[in-house]
Parts: sequence; structure tokens; C-alpha cells
Amino acid sequence: MLIDIHTHTTPTSDDSILTPEELITESKRFGLDGVCITDHDRFWDPRDVEALSRKHDFLVLAGCEVTTEEGHILVYGLSEYIFGMHKAAYVRELVDEVGGAMVVAHPYRRFYRKQAHTSEEAYQEMLERACKNHVFGLVDAVEIFNGRGTDEENHFASDIADWFGMHTTGASDAHAIKEVGNYATRFQQPIRDIDDLITEIKAGRYSAISLRDAVPALARV
Repeated sequence: MLIDIHTHTTPTSDDSILTPEELITESKRFGLDGVCITDHDRFWDPRDVEALSRKHDFLVLAGCEVTTEEGHILVYGLSEYIFGMHKAAYVRELVDEVGGAMVVAHPYRRFYRKQAHTSEEAYQEMLERACKNHVFGLVDAVEIFNGRGTDEENHFASDIADWFGMHTTGASDAHAIKEVGNYATRFQQPIRDIDDLITEIKAGRYSAISLRDAVPALARV
């Protein structure tokens, strides 16, 4: 199954201009089997998510992109924001209590700078500095394909994952309709609900894939 596990919608994410309906419609055009809405530090009511899924006959799940001091973390399984979640270790405690899962989002941020990539030695220094972030010991996977990242940034994220030997995901990180349909995560097993998603993330039965060469169904008509 192809699922975009990192997306943002308005008005729940203040920086998004993408409606849930636009996200779903466009994701269908690109052949996705489902989406997970991970708005910033806010949680959807499960009843609203289920209603969206039924209305569009499409798998819609909800997680959250939590802002921590160690970076942004995609969280699956929590239902509310609790004071203290600006610390990644505390988020891990909360996630473990409910049997959830965590994925570090766009890990190149704050570490990779293209203008500083003047040599292999300089690149290695940036990589080593990034890998000192203890967040990688707290999460279940690393997002190596992010639709808002450059090829160089995503390559850097991939090198981080290789450094730790971690499982990897891909997602659009869409905030606008034009950003839907570039990257996703291919799951080996069927995903029917958030519990299935969590199980598979923790089991590592998935891979990050690019959809950038895909032609939307409507464009082929």
C-alpha cells in the first residue's frame, strides 16, 4: 500500500493552504491508497477523520507533527498535546504508554547547509554533527524523502539513516495542492487503521519511494 504519512491541512496547520478534501482528491489522482494528516502540534478528533474516510471512500488517518527542541517528530497514536512535549524524550514516554510510533521528520534541517558543502570533509562534519542529536535513539524511523526538501537535503537524511541503520519513510509534507504526490511510503502489509500503521512502522515493513515520475490518472485521460 502507498500511503503519504506526513501532510498538513488548513485550518489545523496555520501554515497550510491545503484542505483535507483537496489532499484526498489529489492523492487519489496519484494512485495513493491513503494519507495520514499530521498537522502541527494539534490533534484531529478521530470521529472527524473517520467521517472524511467514509465520505471519500479513502483511507484517512491522523497523527501529529510535534515540535521538539531536538527537531520535528511525526507521532502516531497520541490523541492530545500535553505540556512537556517540547522534549523528544518525554514524547517517547507518552508514545510508549499508548503503544504508538515516532518518525523524525526532515532531519536535514538545522544541520545541512548547501553553501557549507564545499568538500567531502565538510559534508562529513555536517553529517557527524547531525548524528550527535539523540533524537535518533528515540524514534522508530527516519524520513529520508521529504517533498519540500531538495535532492541534496534528502540525500543527507538518507545518509543519517544509513549511519544508524534505521528504517526509512517518504512523504510529501504537503502544505499546498501542488505539493501532493511526490513521495510516499510503500507498506508491505495492508493498512486499515492507525493501529495497523503503528504496527507496520514499528515492524519496519515499508520503504520510502518517489512518485515524482508518476502521471496523475486524470492527466492520462
